[in-house]
Parts: sequence; structure tokens; C-alpha cells
Amino acid sequence: MNDNQLLRYSRHILLPQVEYAGQEKLTLSHALIVGAGGLGSPVALYLAASGVGTLTICDFDKVDLTNLQRQIIHNTESVGVNKALSAQHTISQINPEVEVKAVQKKSTQTEMAALVNVADVVIDCSDNSETRYMLNRTCFAQRKPLVSGAAVRFEGQVTVFDFRSKASPCYHCLFPDAGVGQELRCADNGVFSPLVGMVGTMQAAEALKCLIGIGESLQGRLMMLDALTAEWHTVKFARDPACKVCG
Repeated sequence: MNDNQLLRYSRHILLPQVEYAGQEKLTLSHALIVGAGGLGSPVALYLAASGVGTLTICDFDKVDLTNLQRQIIHNTESVGVNKALSAQHTISQINPEVEVKAVQKKSTQTEMAALVNVADVVIDCSDNSETRYMLNRTCFAQRKPLVSGAAVRFEGQVTVFDFRSKASPCYHCLFPDAGVGQELRCADNGVFSPLVGMVGTMQAAEALKCLIGIGESLQGRLMMLDALTAEWHTVKFARDPACKVCG
């Protein structure tokens, strides 16, 4: 790291769990963020500010006025602009040393596999089960850590599937894909603005811990937040031997 980086990241370097070696790991790391909406906004902002060297941000959607209530990486001037491009622009103003690759299309499974292959950690900030299950299968196949989050109404959840460990359960173990049912979408059910920030910030923290190799991750634990009561609840879960993905 150069002198400017040492100054920029000095508050990280002061932490005994991080120090110079940990911060250097971040500057050499590559994170894949799938979704640049409510969850992806704080994830991208904090990973960029923390000095993760390369960010690939995927989102085929365009910024809408209704997004600005919670998707803090975008602003009024971004309305009508692709979300990945808008995020790239904002990050360039926060930390120009971070390389941001904007993927402005809906990736096929083969294309997503290629993106996951070059990433050190994958953060699922999507809003649909199809993408979640695809990322789960892909990250498991490539043994890449996957940080998962979701938020709707006043309820949020976050967990980690660290497939570098053979003991890690997968998303399918936690939420088996039955192929039926209706998803809860923010566009239909609403979402409390700070909720996505709280969940997304937790995702960013878990991703940074994975990259540096510090602390204890949320592997095998699902943290659930009720923003109305300001209570976090944790549920432990294990790998399902009968799981169709990792069993």
C-alpha cells in the first residue's frame, strides 16, 4: 500500500484484528455484489470505503424515483440510469482507488459462474428466489463464501454460507426450493427505509470478515431483525444430509 492508502485506511490498520496485513488483503480482494438496490447500496458503499480492491456490481434494472427512499447509493440525478452504473459513479467519488466493474444485464447461470469464479466473496443482495438459488448452487460448486440478506416490510435476515468449509449448510438447506409460493416483494408490500441499511451493513461486515479471515461468521446461524421492536433473534441451522444441492 502507498502512503495515501495507509492514511485512508489508518483506522482499520489500528485494529489488532486487521492491522496492515488484513488491510492489504482487502486491497487485493474482489467482491461480487449481486443487486444494487436497498441491500446492495450499503454493501457497495462500505466495501468500497473499506478498500476492497475490486467490486463487480450486477444489476440490470434502472433507478426509479421510488427507489430513492432507501437505495442510498443513488440520487435524484440517477433516475433512469442503470443501477450498476449509478453505483459505479457514486463509488468513484468515495474511493477512486477501487476498481468497479458494472454488469448491466441479467446474467445467465454460465455468465454468473464466470463472475463467481474470479470473486473472493459473493454478496447476495437480490430480491428474487431464482437468483438466490442460482447463486447458492454456483457458490457451492466453486467453494466460494456467500453472504445472504433479505428485507421486506419491517423484517430482515442475514446469514453466511461459507463453502470453503465442508461443514457449511447451504441456502437450500435453510429454505428448500419447493418451486411454488409467492415471494414478498418490496414493490408490493413496502419496506421500512432504514431496515435495508441495517441488514446491508451486516452483510458488508460479514463479507469483510470473510475476506480478512477474522472473527466468527454467521455460518450456521440466521439472524432475523424485527425493526418494529428493535430485536434481533438468532436461529441455528445445520447442513441437511438430504439436501439436493450440498447433501
